[in-house]
Amino acid sequence: MTRAGRSLLATGAAAALLLVFGMPAVNAAGIDVTMNRAKIVKLARDADTIIVGNPAIADASVQDASTIVLTGKGFGVTNLVVLDRNGEPIIDEQVTVNRDDATSVRIYRRANIQTMSCTPYCESSFKSEAEKASEADMGGQ
Repeated sequence: MTRAGRSLLATGAAAALLLVFGMPAVNAAGIDVTMNRAKIVKLARDADTIIVGNPAIADASVQDASTIVLTGKGFGVTNLVVLDRNGEPIIDEQVTVNRDDATSVRIYRRANIQTMSCTPYCESSFKSEAEKASEADMGGQ
């Protein structure tokens, strides 16, 4: 890779945010997180301040100075801002939290909706208070 290419990569948002296995966690629309699951986020440099726009949608906790654990709490979109010691942004990205449709089933009985986790047997899925509030905001869906 050329020096210019490395410089561009090192200063871009994709370089600032990497998953543990080296896969980019940032796409064109920001960071995708699955409901009730954690995503490990590695930073290019040490963080000093972490801000989540709406903590009912996502939560960020510090593992160490360059590692954040981002957890999907409720359905929706928020943002994640990470600043270094000098107040310079390391990350300023949109975070989208979705449900894991591949392992869940939704049962509709008129106005009642039940979500079941099917891994491998179908059982009622756990719903946090944030998820209940998110579903209530979506009209019970």
